[in-house]
Amino acid sequence: MMEANVWDRRETDDTIISATAYNFVIGATLLWGFWVNYLMVSNLDPNLAFAWGRWTFFILYFVSCFGGIYLFNSSDQPIVSFIGYNLVVVPFGFIVNAMVSQYQPAIVLDAIRTTGGVTIIMMLLGSAYPAFFQKIVGALTAALFAVIIVEMIGIFFFDAHPGILDWIVALIFCGYIGYDWGRANSIPKTVDNAIDSAASLYMDIINLFLRILRIMGNRR
Repeated sequence: MMEANVWDRRETDDTIISATAYNFVIGATLLWGFWVNYLMVSNLDPNLAFAWGRWTFFILYFVSCFGGIYLFNSSDQPIVSFIGYNLVVVPFGFIVNAMVSQYQPAIVLDAIRTTGGVTIIMMLLGSAYPAFFQKIVGALTAALFAVIIVEMIGIFFFDAHPGILDWIVALIFCGYIGYDWGRANSIPKTVDNAIDSAASLYMDIINLFLRILRIMGNRR
């Protein structure tokens, strides 16, 4: 069944679970996504993503991601939302694989630890100040779209990637983690909503990790 966007849900006929179970499902769903990405990094050729060209990959990437986002945002069925989540996880995994292969393992581990620490801090802030993150989300979205446009122009037409953009995007996704964690705790605690929340947080965390990895790699 498809219904209103997950973040607009305030009432539900689905079974309400405890806060502990809700957080467990979010954590388990996130770990599933990270594990799938780990398997892709461990077993796939890093060059596979762009074997058919950049434009082909990015078209398939956006089709899969937007299709997945539509599924988990609009469905109230856990299995459908989980399928949508995986449609996001797999294309992200190709990006992670291509990125991680460029850096030493020590830098990757440092980036993972830093991302984990920042994520925990932003979740705590999101729980403590949800209204603040709600107020700034419009600015975060506008800034993100602007940076994406600048990056795409630089990558495809000038083969350039200004380092300052990595810092900007990292800050943007820090804000999104706080915002999405606050939203996750404002909707009914169901299994489906937990999966949907984890999917949004997964995208925030992976994007933050990739930027932190690039920042650390450039500094060393």
